Amino acid sequence: MEQDGVHIRVGHSPDPDDAFMFHALTTGAFKTPGRTYEHVLLDIQTLNEKALTKEYEISAVSIHSFPQIVDDYVLMNCGASMGEGYGPMLISNTPMNEIDAKTRKIAIPGLDTSAYLALRLAWGEVEVDVVPFDEILPAVKEGIYDVGLIIHEGQLTWKDEGVHLVLDLGVWWNEKTGLPLPLGGNVVRRDLGEDLCQQLSQDVKRSIEHSLQNPEAALEFAKSWGRGIDDETNREFVQMYVNKRTLDYGPEGRAAIRLFLKEGQRIGMVDAGLDTDSIEFIGVE
Repeated sequence: MEQDGVHIRVGHSPDPDDAFMFHALTTGAFKTPGRTYEHVLLDIQTLNEKALTKEYEISAVSIHSFPQIVDDYVLMNCGASMGEGYGPMLISNTPMNEIDAKTRKIAIPGLDTSAYLALRLAWGEVEVDVVPFDEILPAVKEGIYDVGLIIHEGQLTWKDEGVHLVLDLGVWWNEKTGLPLPLGGNVVRRDLGEDLCQQLSQDVKRSIEHSLQNPEAALEFAKSWGRGIDDETNREFVQMYVNKRTLDYGPEGRAAIRLFLKEGQRIGMVDAGLDTDSIEFIGVE
């Protein structure tokens, strides 16, 4: 059943994959009778924090942060950002092995990010500083930090910046589990009611489908959020994180989320009271 006269705020990151995903909703490419959308662009750590106070009706959040908001939000079955054998990367300003890198203070994009949970699963206790995600690569390059944890398009542009790869956490996770690395997901607020939550999830899925079917316009729109990246890098990055699994996690993707959070429980970084097996995904067909 469609709901009428609702204004929906969508919080998402100012990066190419989210821009691509929400292009159709942003530009009104298809009709959403009775539902208007407002897009609020914030970095992922801020979105995680805003979700704690139920700020937005729909939001992108880190999978790591989801257990903190599970009573107020439900995961959509669409909108996933998952690393299919790739993911956040640890880089250094000089050639460095993992043993040495673990001893350095590491610049990270946020304590609630999935990138940080993956880092802790891989390396255990490490010393970190929280730095805005788009400042980490320059800070490592300039020697402000010896090691940094990079996300978004930095996973492609680091090669041109004179820094060195220490570890790709998506590769590490895939070798450990055989599953994709869960990074981000879309959530919708439970107090909207199940019918409206289902409708909003369908709108988001239609938006993703529209961009995948009409990629050129969506890619051009997405490039404006890529901090100066060229067309080829923009296309490559979007294809990394907007794909069939973004339309539907599928059994493997849902299993990856449950395992990732179980592993977080094992090291004390996820609430032990969360029943990971009972996590809902709205919109599963």
